[in-house]
Amino acid sequence: MSDATTPHIPVLLRPLLQAVSPDSGRLDGVWIDGTFGAGGYSRALIEAGATRVIGIDRDPLAHEMASAWLGEFDGRIDLVKGNFAQLDDVIDQADGVVLDIGVSSMQLDQADRGFSFMKDGPLDMRMAQDGLSAADIVNTWPEDEIANVLFLYGEERASRKIARAIVTDRKIEPFTTTLQLASLIERLLGRTKSGQAHAATRSFQGLRIAVNDEYGALWQGLMAAERVLRPGGLLAVVTFHSVEDRMVKRFFQLHGDKKTHVNRYAREAAPEATAPFEVLTRKAVGPDAEELSDNPRSRSARLRVGRRTTLPAQDIAPHDLSMPVLGET
Repeated sequence: MSDATTPHIPVLLRPLLQAVSPDSGRLDGVWIDGTFGAGGYSRALIEAGATRVIGIDRDPLAHEMASAWLGEFDGRIDLVKGNFAQLDDVIDQADGVVLDIGVSSMQLDQADRGFSFMKDGPLDMRMAQDGLSAADIVNTWPEDEIANVLFLYGEERASRKIARAIVTDRKIEPFTTTLQLASLIERLLGRTKSGQAHAATRSFQGLRIAVNDEYGALWQGLMAAERVLRPGGLLAVVTFHSVEDRMVKRFFQLHGDKKTHVNRYAREAAPEATAPFEVLTRKAVGPDAEELSDNPRSRSARLRVGRRTTLPAQDIAPHDLSMPVLGET
């Protein structure tokens, strides 16, 4: 089984590089890797010709792991501790931004991080390893708020049934481990059958997203990328489930060119931009058969890419992205 020293495979790397450098096959300029993780995208961007990459990650483990190899790149890769939601606080302008949304394989594979129900560990799930934990939510939040987390963020249809059982059981013994919570969910929904997703999958997803404010970070990160990118700069976003992909799709629909407008009396004039982005991937790009074989975890990954135009950046409201928000029905 993987651990913190195991190489981790960047998802959709080949189609991403092809989408951001289709003509020359080479990159240039300064890029931001807003979800650094094990550094796979950053390495690949440098190897593809990027002048410099600024990595951002809130997980101390990512910084610890990178300290062993960053020196190989002679200062061309810098790693900053922070959240990609504020990536425009790190640098004023960039030529490209890459975001790989969600939990990383190195986090899932470490039992003591509490992200996975496949191994027993503390009920934690904090990417930054500080602040609110999953145990805090299940042991202290009211029943209806726990149910909303499971339903809105995990898309769990049995959310109220699970929340009711959590509140009942925590009166006897607080929830402290991942298998303790997973066992409760399996008791309610039935043991997982071969070939099916584990009964706790959606609940664990909902708790993780709430603990790390992942939807809020994605919303803020998309706007921050729009502010920081120079005209012609590229934004590439990889998502892993339908809500995230829907948010990115809506972002590019609302902030992307539907068509270009050319003056018919001046055919050689440059197309007039009508939105902050030109959408380069009309449909989300998924893994090919080779990648699925090499990395089964890539099966749900989707890539969308846009090129920044000259129009000013524009804010966007969460509901315009169909972003689930706790407290709203």
